[in-house]
Amino acid sequence: MHNVLSFFFVSLFFTSCNGQIKTEKPKEIIVEQPSVAGKNTKLIKTLGSNEYQGISCGLEDKKGNIWFGTGTEGVFLYEDKVFTQFTIKDGLSSNVVRAILEDRDGNIWFGTNKGVCYYDGKTIQQIRKSITAGAQLSNTISAKSPFVNDVYSIMQDKKGIIWFGTKDGVVCYDGNNYTRFLDDYSIKNDSSLTLKYVQCMFEDKNGHIWFGSGPMAFEGIVFFDGKTLTKFKPQGEGWVRKIAEEKSGNILFDTRHFGMITYDGKTFSDYVQPHYLRKELLQAILVDSKGNIWYGSDYTNDNDITKGGLWKYDGKSFTEFTKKDGLSNTSVTLILEDKKGNIWVGSRNCELYRYNGQTFEIFSE
Repeated sequence: MHNVLSFFFVSLFFTSCNGQIKTEKPKEIIVEQPSVAGKNTKLIKTLGSNEYQGISCGLEDKKGNIWFGTGTEGVFLYEDKVFTQFTIKDGLSSNVVRAILEDRDGNIWFGTNKGVCYYDGKTIQQIRKSITAGAQLSNTISAKSPFVNDVYSIMQDKKGIIWFGTKDGVVCYDGNNYTRFLDDYSIKNDSSLTLKYVQCMFEDKNGHIWFGSGPMAFEGIVFFDGKTLTKFKPQGEGWVRKIAEEKSGNILFDTRHFGMITYDGKTFSDYVQPHYLRKELLQAILVDSKGNIWYGSDYTNDNDITKGGLWKYDGKSFTEFTKKDGLSNTSVTLILEDKKGNIWVGSRNCELYRYNGQTFEIFSE
C-alpha cells in the first residue's frame, strides 16, 4: 500500500473559480511504481462485477494511451496494446470510477464514489482533506462536509481551473486551493441553485460553463456566463446525463426523459434522433472529428419496438450498429473517439469494442 499524499487546503478569499491559476507541484512526491492488478491483451474483469455493471467513462491522454473507468472494476489503462488494471490496491479511493480527466500537466484524475485521486505517472494519490469553506457558506452545504464523497464529473477549463461535480456541490481547484464554487459572493444565483449531484460539466467555445444536473437534485441545465447562474428546464426536464457541442456551436444535451435536445443560443428544441431509439435510456453521446453524431442507448430487447444500442447520424441519415456488425452487447454506456478516428464503445458487463470505420473488434473477455 502506498503512502498517501495529503493536501492542506486554504480557503480562497471569496474568489470565484475563474480566478488566476497558480500551478504548484506537491512538495512530497512518491516515486515507486504501483503494484497494478494485472496486464493483459484484453480488458478482463477480476473483481466479480455483474452483467449490469459497465464502463462508465474514458479518455485518450496526450501520449495516446486510453483510460477506461468502470462501475466496479476500477480503471483500465490501454497502453502498447496491453491493458493494465488499477484498483484500490494500487491507491484508488474506490473501484467505482465515474469520471476521468487529464490535466494540463499530464496528471490523470479519477472521480469515484469515495472522493478524488490522481495518477502522476508513478503513483495514484488520494485527496483526503476537508475543504475550508468561505465566509459565504452555500446554503444546504455544510462547512464540515469532506471532499471525500461522491464525485460524478470532472472538467478543466481554458484557464486551467479543475472543476469537480460532487454530491455536495461543485468544488474548484486552482492549482493551489480547493474551494466551493457557490461560496463566491460575486456569483449571481437568483434561483438558489445548489449544484449538487452535477452529472456532467462542459465549457463551450465561448468559455461559458454548462452544468447538467443529476437525479437527486433535478435542477436541469445550468448556464454560467462568468457572473450569473441561469437555470433551464426545457419541457420540465431536470436530469441531464451528457453535454456536447456541434461544430456549428449548438449545444447538445442527453436528457433522461426526452433523449437528445439542442440549444442554438436562443431556444431549446428536440434534436433529430433515430425513430426506434429508446430515448429515455440514452447514456452516451459523441460529436466525432467528422461532425457525425453518435448515440448510445442502454438495454436492447429484441422483442421491444424501441431499441437501445449504437447509432450514427451523418447529418442526413442514421446508421444502426447491431450484433450483425460485431457489436454483441448493445447496452451502450460509453462512446469515445481516439486520435486515429477509431470509435471505442463501452457497454454493460464491462465489454469494450473498437470500430475502425468498417468493423468492430472486441477488446474484452
